Amino acid sequence: MTEMTPQPGIMDIALYQSGQSHLAGVSDVLKLSANENPLGVPPAAAKALGAAVGQMHRYPSTDHAGLRTAIGEVWSLDPDCIICGVGSDEVLQFVTQAYAGPGDEIIYTAHGFSMYPILTHMAGATPVCVPETDRVVDVDVILAAVTDRTRVVLLANPANPTATMLPVTELERLADALPAHVVLVIDGAYTEFAEGYDGGAALAGSRTNVLMTRTFSKIYGLGGLRIGWGYGARDMIEVMTRIRQPFNLSVVQLAAAEAAVRDTDWVRDCAALNAEQRARLTGALRQLGLACDDSHANFVLARASSESEADAMEAALNADGILIRRVGGYGFPEGLRITVGNAEQTGRVIAALTRWHEGAVA
Repeated sequence: MTEMTPQPGIMDIALYQSGQSHLAGVSDVLKLSANENPLGVPPAAAKALGAAVGQMHRYPSTDHAGLRTAIGEVWSLDPDCIICGVGSDEVLQFVTQAYAGPGDEIIYTAHGFSMYPILTHMAGATPVCVPETDRVVDVDVILAAVTDRTRVVLLANPANPTATMLPVTELERLADALPAHVVLVIDGAYTEFAEGYDGGAALAGSRTNVLMTRTFSKIYGLGGLRIGWGYGARDMIEVMTRIRQPFNLSVVQLAAAEAAVRDTDWVRDCAALNAEQRARLTGALRQLGLACDDSHANFVLARASSESEADAMEAALNADGILIRRVGGYGFPEGLRITVGNAEQTGRVIAALTRWHEGAVA
């Protein structure tokens, strides 16, 4: 009898590594490693979730109509062009699985979200990783990599872990230049932190081969519930819906997400806090001689002069009970991705790094 053999591509998948959550021997840990909302869960969502607990014996809706309607009303989108998933990761899985397979290619950029090659291998397709220019996605480099086998382009905007972003004019240029059979996916997990940016909604609403994805894990503070959504042409959404599990979102997920998306005051307040503390953290890092690009997300990527210096910085932060995310796997061995916290948390980070800097130059 022959041994069981997994499908091609599966054994090429590197297991995803999440941000660290614990420090040995430390009880007062400040977790700034996963880009979570420092204000926690929206009260409206917590209340809705509590009310939904009594309905957990019921199967959830299969069409997510209530949540899609709420998203459509808040963002002025057609609910029939929205699909919901278990985090935006599942929506990304829908589109890669639906439009790519063995023999096809999926393009993503050098510092792109680490799930992109995983999703590509899950679909049995071939990953094509292209370089960025000064940590920013380069449209011309992407277009030069397009072949007859290209089926999907995965692009985070704002990007993770760089926090940089392409202007809408460049996104439009990319969408216009791609062949009609290539799906452009604009992963907008951090959209709400980029002032004046629609996450790619206008592009997705005006072109048949553009999909925008969004999440409730970041500004909405519902990372533990895993809820996301996508918006695109109705025909594309129908194709993706055919491979979506009918009960992929639970009663409590749907209730919490609908309440959260309608709480526009919460989003406004969280975005304002983030902008304020992001500027404060960025300024402090630069005063300490650390390189960092302007951030359009809820984190800052600080770049030390070397990997060893980054090791020392991380050790200093850990000694103060602060967890950040090292991003060597993203091509930045000298990088530390630091989630933007509230005023007290940001002050704690700045104080720890200032003490490290003073000791390093003494």
